[in-house]
Amino acid sequence: MRYQTEINGIQVDATYTEDNIRDIFIPVLKKAQQLFANKGKRVLVFLAAPPGAGKSTLLSFLKFLSEREPGLLPVTTIGMDGFHRYQDYLVSHSILRDGKEYKMVEVKGCPETFDLERFTERVKLVSEGERCGWPEYNRMTHNPKEDAITVDGDIVILEGNYLLLDRPGWRELRQYADLTISVRADEGLLRERLVRRKADSGNSREVAESFVDFSDMYNVRLCLAESVEADINLEIVSDGSYRMA
Repeated sequence: MRYQTEINGIQVDATYTEDNIRDIFIPVLKKAQQLFANKGKRVLVFLAAPPGAGKSTLLSFLKFLSEREPGLLPVTTIGMDGFHRYQDYLVSHSILRDGKEYKMVEVKGCPETFDLERFTERVKLVSEGERCGWPEYNRMTHNPKEDAITVDGDIVILEGNYLLLDRPGWRELRQYADLTISVRADEGLLRERLVRRKADSGNSREVAESFVDFSDMYNVRLCLAESVEADINLEIVSDGSYRMA
């Protein structure tokens, strides 16, 4: 199935196989719905994946399926990007990486550049079934837009790179999820996707590769090496389709 949507102001054209829809995506939505029926209150699902895995597009597609398929409850979808620290914080604070000091703004997107404490507080509210605001990241201002979304649905799917990261502070997030999903892919496949995406935004191939190799691939390797197993583990294969890992 061809699926067209807009992600962060960019038009995205994706294709999902009928097998994947029938055998993976709809069963995942049905599992979340069954958990809601058993629990009797809001279910929170984590969708964790490294940069380049297409998690934002997949999240949008799952929402589309939940609203299209008969018998499914519609899902609410949110992402962790709204918890980037504000730009003025990033330009005034530094971190050490491999023995070298970098301004946080230079490595924006790594775990340290997110406000983990505030993120955890809001995830807890969502998991408890509270009706609450949720921020989104604005790529024009490079800052979060507070309370851009109101979370009030029965099934909420949260996507992010580090939801299953096995590091202090991050690993505690898992206690708030009723169901966890991990999407993985070959490192080379992710790099090519990231370079293409960067080049498509107006950069030369050389500039795109330099940026991806310095910034994105560090986060890709971190996610692949230091994320814990999920309840459902998916893998993207070379043709872009999914399989159960």
